[in-house]
Amino acid sequence: MAEAATTFMMSDETATTMTRKARRAIGRAARDELPLDDLALLGPGDRDAVAVLESQALTRVPELIAIRYERMGASPFAFLRGAAAVMARDLHERPSTGLVTQLCGDAHLANVGLYASPERSLVLDLNDFDESATGPFEWDVARMAASFEVAARAREFEEVVRRRIVERMARAYAAAVDEASSMPTMALFASHLDARQVLESLSPRLPARAAKRGRKLIEKTVGRDSRSAAAALAEEVDGELRFRSDAPLVLPLRDLVERQEADPDVVRQRLSDILAGYQMSLPPHRRLILDRYRPVDVAFKVVGVGSVGTRAWIALLRGAGRNDLLVLQAKEAQRSVLEPEDVPSTYGHQGRRVVEGAHIMQSLSDVLLGWTTAEGLDGRKRDFYVRQFRDWKGSFAPERMEPETMLLYAEYCGLVLARAHARGGDPALIAGYVGGGRAFAAALASFAASYADRTEADHAALLDAVATGRVESAVATQAAATHPARFG
Repeated sequence: MAEAATTFMMSDETATTMTRKARRAIGRAARDELPLDDLALLGPGDRDAVAVLESQALTRVPELIAIRYERMGASPFAFLRGAAAVMARDLHERPSTGLVTQLCGDAHLANVGLYASPERSLVLDLNDFDESATGPFEWDVARMAASFEVAARAREFEEVVRRRIVERMARAYAAAVDEASSMPTMALFASHLDARQVLESLSPRLPARAAKRGRKLIEKTVGRDSRSAAAALAEEVDGELRFRSDAPLVLPLRDLVERQEADPDVVRQRLSDILAGYQMSLPPHRRLILDRYRPVDVAFKVVGVGSVGTRAWIALLRGAGRNDLLVLQAKEAQRSVLEPEDVPSTYGHQGRRVVEGAHIMQSLSDVLLGWTTAEGLDGRKRDFYVRQFRDWKGSFAPERMEPETMLLYAEYCGLVLARAHARGGDPALIAGYVGGGRAFAAALASFAASYADRTEADHAALLDAVATGRVESAVATQAAATHPARFG
């Protein structure tokens, strides 16, 4: 592992007493330890990416690991999405700037998307914090850069176009973090991107078909709420809504209880205790919302790419009216892949780590974002974070982007990431280090190209592991349905 660099993290008192110019100078001085050009360095590659994934599988649902490998094996980009742990290990091996901030931990282009703000506007921002932790700012930027290079290769863009896209993201990041360093604090923490306004401003610069796709995405996204989720996933049984069984992707709790011969009353009480624990993690005025709902049904649901195998549940709740429905998602939170295995985690509760990371990096967060500890049907306690399910959540499809569209999207991803880092750290330090952005962008583009090569090799290694029988890649429907106890 690379030798740790000096950590340039200000105390609150120092940050408010030193001038912006002085703090920028400290950031600039960090180049003496790690020149901008060194951000292009790839670091050692003598690790077994498949072994890293196998080590993660040890704490996950065994019957679902094959689904994870299948999804990651679809393409190099899918592999990159699911391999946050692999890249985290690679980043730890590189020299660091020591400029610490709150990190997303999994900052790739598909983790910038749409969701509903508390006042019901559609926001464009980072929206996944499963791996959030503190660390050197460049780790997030490097992962974002690599994701654009890999996605652009999938679109068969020419090398010069790919480099321009990555550099656009990095230069937008540099400009935005510089702007953030001079913004009033309250303005910084309130700043956000309204998706409709962004699309309206970009439409003249977008290909007509891309602008049309953007409008359709917004229309579709605002229809993705609890009612639509219930319509898609549940059906009425004896006058009450119940989740449909779709093993192994959706397994209602009643199926698991029946096969394990568990006491339904005990399970219902456990569910009530879990929801009560989650409710207490919310601010008092948010708890009042849940007071107006009662739980109706719960199901285990497979989600994502890299998350497959971790425990994820959806809960259906009903309010006073027939159409007053709320669907919550509870996702298991394990240690962040950014945290060294030989160092105690910063947080005693991993669900709280995810929630606080989101609150720090987003200007507007889900009003029902909270955490809880849940005892599974196997008797083991696990940490979870809870949020609304499909609450105006939407994402862009890089596989359909034209070069001009991906260029503009990269610009906004750089902006979003910079503002998030500015909230979680000192933007003046980062701005001092990255400077005008030209050398910073060139180094990140070189790194992204090299890391895309490594990702393609890792993806090929996974496919080889499947072909040789080292790991399985198949939808293990029968296995998952036969062994429900494993889901916990």
